[in-house]
Amino acid sequence: MLVAQETGASVGGIEPPPSCPAGPLRRILSAAVVLTVLLAILTGLYLLVRISSRPVARAWDFLMGDPSARVDAHFRLVILDVRLRGTFAAVFVGVCLGAAGCLLQAVTRNPLADSWLIGVNFGCSLGLVIGFTYFGVRSSYVLLVWALAGGMAASVVVLLLAAWGRGAASLLRLVLVGSALVATFYGMTSYVLLSTQSTFDTFGYWTIGSLAGLKTSVTCPLIPVIVIGLLVVFGSARSLVALALGEDGARALGHRPGLIRVVVAAALALLAGSAVPISGPIAFVGLLTSHAARAVSGSRMAAQLALSALIAVDVMIAADILTRVAIRPWETAVSVFLAFVGGPLLIWIARSRRLSTAGGTA
Repeated sequence: MLVAQETGASVGGIEPPPSCPAGPLRRILSAAVVLTVLLAILTGLYLLVRISSRPVARAWDFLMGDPSARVDAHFRLVILDVRLRGTFAAVFVGVCLGAAGCLLQAVTRNPLADSWLIGVNFGCSLGLVIGFTYFGVRSSYVLLVWALAGGMAASVVVLLLAAWGRGAASLLRLVLVGSALVATFYGMTSYVLLSTQSTFDTFGYWTIGSLAGLKTSVTCPLIPVIVIGLLVVFGSARSLVALALGEDGARALGHRPGLIRVVVAAALALLAGSAVPISGPIAFVGLLTSHAARAVSGSRMAAQLALSALIAVDVMIAADILTRVAIRPWETAVSVFLAFVGGPLLIWIARSRRLSTAGGTA
């Protein structure tokens, strides 16, 4: 640890603590304020942008409580029902995917780790459609349990692979097997959806990743699950910093790497299992926001988790706004836009020098 601090080398892609905490802390707080203000601006734009042929000024009057605008049934339907639910969906999904991606990168010490890229999200999807199709589950609470079970199974596989081996070979193995899990789970989910009409009618809309399907019956049981998942994540922050020093270093500091991975697997299942019923599997969000948060927070894991979640919420809302205006008068799913942006950025991350450094010390 002392050598890493003196030479400025990173351990597992996580920078060593800076010698002067005041500057980085100020930078983290400034970033949090900027992201919060940006969230407020994006939310306002999301509620106002392109509501049929109505002018934006009338939508603003509706939000401000103008009685003449409040009688417009179309505004009431679009803003209070569709757009407001979309905002909540973006917040829930962004928080879950941002925190899950950051958590997964920290515990695997792999800058390419993401709950979508290594199959955790698709494990949740598979568990959900199996419970609905073959076991007749209709309760939102029980369906959530099936989604969590699928996510937990995928998380355990991923974390076992992360603990097996060292160096670049371990990094490559995790990515390759994660890709295999994605293909396997996606194929199995598609088979179940296409073979059963009732399942396709119920879940087919979110197979491409969309924020349009949020329902109150789904949201209510998710809120305590998301809260518990976030509490587990932030409670694990100190252990994750110790794990970044390697298993021997973590044990020397009094931590148990095996227990840390079990707790992380549970937290990943809770977060991914909460995001999937809302939006379906959405790609690249956790991967990209984790790198952005790490650039600001450095080795401060709690700050990194919080910033990653906040950035992910902004990204989700911004992406949904762009999907509504990019190909007017039609709209597309938010996952389509994120794939266009995330693909090139993933290539850039894979070719960066810091990736090879992280892989060599994993």
